[in-house]
Amino acid sequence: MHENEELLTEAVLAGVRGFLFKSDARKHLLSAVEALLDRRPYFTSVLLEKLLHDYQLNKLNKSDMLLTSREQSVVQLIAEGHTNRSISSILQLSVKTVETHRASAMRKLGMSSTAELVRYAIRKKLVVP
Repeated sequence: MHENEELLTEAVLAGVRGFLFKSDARKHLLSAVEALLDRRPYFTSVLLEKLLHDYQLNKLNKSDMLLTSREQSVVQLIAEGHTNRSISSILQLSVKTVETHRASAMRKLGMSSTAELVRYAIRKKLVVP
């Protein structure tokens, strides 16, 4: 592969288990083929550093920076077992607004169920299990 870091990220998201730049092929090709034959992933240390950096940056941006404080409050109350109606009473919002905050948080976090939202809240220590 040509040295294009965007292609690396796209390839990993598509599910590749090994990746080399053309400039690395002479040095790493045999090791990469052997690893893949043994069903092990293969990436050079430079590529692993890039992937790790992208992962950490993406993880930080997605989970800690995207939710508004109101969305975090709604997620916390959901994780504590409150209904939309009780959350609306606690936060002095309409039920529709609570539903909007809940849907927005789930969309931003890429979640499709309340269980995922509760697990997220526990992981982020928004609520104690």
